[in-house]
Amino acid sequence: MSKLPRRSFLKKSAVAGLFMGISANSYNATFGAEAPSERVRVGMIGVGNQGGPRNNMNYFMNNIEAICDLDANYRGEAAAYLDKQTGRSVMMTDDYRRLLDAKDLDAVVVTVPDQWHALMTIQACQAGKDVYCEKPLTLVIGEGRPMIDAARKHRRVVQTGSMQRSGLEFELATKLVQSGAIGTVKEVNVTLPGPNWIDHAKSPVPNSVPPSDFDFDRWLGPAPMRPYNKNRVHYLFRFYWDYSGGQQTNFGAHHLDIAQWGLGMDDSGPISVEGTAVYHPNGWYETPDQTVMKYQYANGVTMNCRQTPGTPSNKQGTEFIGDKGSLFVWRGGLEASSADLLRSVDVPELLVRDGNVVTLPNEEKRYANIAHVQNFIDCVKTRQTPAADISIGHRSATVCHLGNIAVRSGKKITWNPQTETIEGDADGEQWLNKDYRKPYSLV
Repeated sequence: MSKLPRRSFLKKSAVAGLFMGISANSYNATFGAEAPSERVRVGMIGVGNQGGPRNNMNYFMNNIEAICDLDANYRGEAAAYLDKQTGRSVMMTDDYRRLLDAKDLDAVVVTVPDQWHALMTIQACQAGKDVYCEKPLTLVIGEGRPMIDAARKHRRVVQTGSMQRSGLEFELATKLVQSGAIGTVKEVNVTLPGPNWIDHAKSPVPNSVPPSDFDFDRWLGPAPMRPYNKNRVHYLFRFYWDYSGGQQTNFGAHHLDIAQWGLGMDDSGPISVEGTAVYHPNGWYETPDQTVMKYQYANGVTMNCRQTPGTPSNKQGTEFIGDKGSLFVWRGGLEASSADLLRSVDVPELLVRDGNVVTLPNEEKRYANIAHVQNFIDCVKTRQTPAADISIGHRSATVCHLGNIAVRSGKKITWNPQTETIEGDADGEQWLNKDYRKPYSLV
């Protein structure tokens, strides 16, 4: 298997479903053939939720040499899972700086709340580590350029965790759009889900003393000091402005990223955005329940982005409308306005075509995650540019942030994608950056 071409390896791995719940023996037989001298050694910063056993730990399994988390429970669960799956024990710490100082680590995976993304990525680059940083790349637009500068200065590979960039259905969809199959694109519609705060938290709880096994002060990091509340941390951080931007920067970092890709705007962006939002009536969390946003691009394309509670997963995605047809892509498939549109390009063998619809079999639903991580590992070795390079992650996060700025300010935002500035608004600059709590500093 080690002699298979990388793409064939990924396809066979996905077909066999080897990435889900594998045993130690099957894991080592499948992924353990790589010579130790060629293995990229990875430290995991954040091993709960997206960083944990059901997600990023699975995809980086054979590469993990160290795990870091401020929650002792997450560290313990991660270590036990890794030992069960691989029979290996690794370094454990609550201080990510130990991973950056470790001479036997090649890269780190940053899966922490958004307020930490910029600092950890910049410091990792300075320490000579390559970085896989979860999306959205930034908490505010102004963090993006310093992150890119650090990556370029220190010649680091930095992959943004927008794994749809490595999904077969999204690759096919953007190829069709860019090939002119739907003609000249006139409009893009992006549909996002509503918040799931209530699903996880149920209802508000009073502030309390942080648990003794969780370092809340360091979890806050550069964010403002607040009283501890269990419904503001871990998974639920994404619904508070101090730490994230709601579903706009959560799922928007995926579906708006596909819009940017399909439109050929990876090094640019819209020129204006306006919108409205509806919030929880009792203010249980800060980010919106519903949004309606309208973006305008210099080439005349209008993009509508809507956050709509109750939208099923196969209706969350990106629709491109051209003068010759349309195409909607979601996680798991795509639908063209006619079957003829699909004849202009080859459909990858793992995808199943049925008339004007192409789907990814359910057992392959993690294909994009595996391929995205493998792309990063390959690029660490070859020093090539990864599929979701840091510059792409910055531009896509910027689109997400601009939408939030528009609904929070109540203004139409005029954006210059060349200078990356808000024009014609004396108050616009305040939205682009965020004060860091001392002693933290971006530069």
